Amino acid sequence: MKTDLTDTTSSKINKALVLGRRAIGTPAVGMVLTLVIVTDEENAYDALKAANEASREHPSRTLVVIKRVSRSPRDRSKARLDAEVRLGADASTGETVVLRLYGEVGDHAQSVVLPLLLPDAPVVVWWPVNAPTDPAKDPLGALAQRRVTDTYASEQPIHELTARADAYTPGDTDLAWTRITPWRSMLAAALDQVVCEVTSAEVEGEEFNPSVELLAMWLAERLKIPVRRSKSTGPGLTSVRMETSSGPIVLDRPDGSLATLSIQGQPDRAVALKRRDTAELIAEELRRLDPDDTYATALRFGLERLDEEAAVTAPDLVVESAAEPAPEAAAESAAPAAKPGAKPAAKKAPAKKAAAK
Repeated sequence: MKTDLTDTTSSKINKALVLGRRAIGTPAVGMVLTLVIVTDEENAYDALKAANEASREHPSRTLVVIKRVSRSPRDRSKARLDAEVRLGADASTGETVVLRLYGEVGDHAQSVVLPLLLPDAPVVVWWPVNAPTDPAKDPLGALAQRRVTDTYASEQPIHELTARADAYTPGDTDLAWTRITPWRSMLAAALDQVVCEVTSAEVEGEEFNPSVELLAMWLAERLKIPVRRSKSTGPGLTSVRMETSSGPIVLDRPDGSLATLSIQGQPDRAVALKRRDTAELIAEELRRLDPDDTYATALRFGLERLDEEAAVTAPDLVVESAAEPAPEAAAESAAPAAKPGAKPAAKKAPAKKAAAK
């Protein structure tokens, strides 16, 4: 069931929702959350299609906010709100309201969306494209408990990733991080099968893919090891190689569908690791509405620490090797001065004990 409303208000849209539910015989509201999609006309169809598929797992009221561009000064001075209300089979298992904002009303989208939110239900705001630099400070983002962006769709993904780290607020997340969930699960399971110490790692993937950077930062932060970031022709992430004391562990996916897990001393295993579509990614993000602390820690690790120099030599090892000769040199220089008295000799013994540790 579809209802078109031209030059309308939020109050009239709410009335249309109530009348529509009565008309299709479902007067009760069975949605669990409100999903607000902020996009443009070009990407609205794909975003709404993904949201409708995700609503089969999470029945929700979907509000699509489209800010229309006015070409003439006369059109820009006129504020107008058009809405399309979809219920029943046209909205999958929830309710869909497509809002088109014209003129000055586009600068006050939060005033339009606020009366349409489900009472006592969490709110999630998703920007498929053109996300704000600081989603939490955006007027629409301030209404939500969870804010979803996608740096992969931006013009400069790596630069956008750095900006996300600087402006991170609990509740922020990114679909570039959601894409690597199967990779993180598989790598963690591989390490559980072998008793070893990981010394370094290499993450390979296509250029300008923020998921590759996030996976490399996650490995570097969790394992406290140097990680090299390598480029490939894709698609997406292609392989991860971890050097361990028991031999290399390699997870290789050259075709974007089937991966091979190789562990020293064990037969190679084929792993289903296909690239997921947007509907699956959104459905995963809607399963948990609490802040993702693991994403925050990996994001704040810093892209500048994933350079080739750091991948060749670990900073911790350099400090230790430079610090080891210091007690010996200090002891040798202090030996001639220790002959007149016993006090320098007493200081020398702890130094040898520390070096032995």
